[in-house]
Amino acid sequence: MSTLSIGVRRAEASDAEAITAVHDSAWRQAYDGLIPARELGRMITRRGENWWSRAIRRGTGIVVIDVGGTVVGYATFGPNRARNLVQRGEIYEIYMRPEYQGVGLGTRLFLAARRELLRHGFDSAVVWALAENEGACRFYKNAGGRKVARGSERFGDKTLAKVAFAFARG
Repeated sequence: MSTLSIGVRRAEASDAEAITAVHDSAWRQAYDGLIPARELGRMITRRGENWWSRAIRRGTGIVVIDVGGTVVGYATFGPNRARNLVQRGEIYEIYMRPEYQGVGLGTRLFLAARRELLRHGFDSAVVWALAENEGACRFYKNAGGRKVARGSERFGDKTLAKVAFAFARG
């Protein structure tokens, strides 16, 4: 009988390559056909291994989920950037390799990011998702988030609606 270890931990410098691969595959799966192809490609390319390596070295809030020694997801977090919202913390992004979605690992990663925010004194949090990204909106709603704001984001010549989900302490 063999066992498979699953853990969530802070990102380390050696994780930059793996986070880059997660970012690439997860973003293509989540946003293909939603964000214009040219813009999506640029966004993915900008977040290469050097970008992630610098973010980790600077101390950016990044946690990864590791399955059997392989990083399969990440979340980034920090202070809330939307001044018009009362939530103190924000989960900027949470992404999983597509083949690891839907089995509860995203929830573990989300809860770990929430714990990290709380540890840094952020007792409430907000997460933004594109309104047309039904999977993300469903995930945040099922995690107990309530819609508190709407906004929009421009990608090239296309403007997409986004929704903020708020989470109280816990």
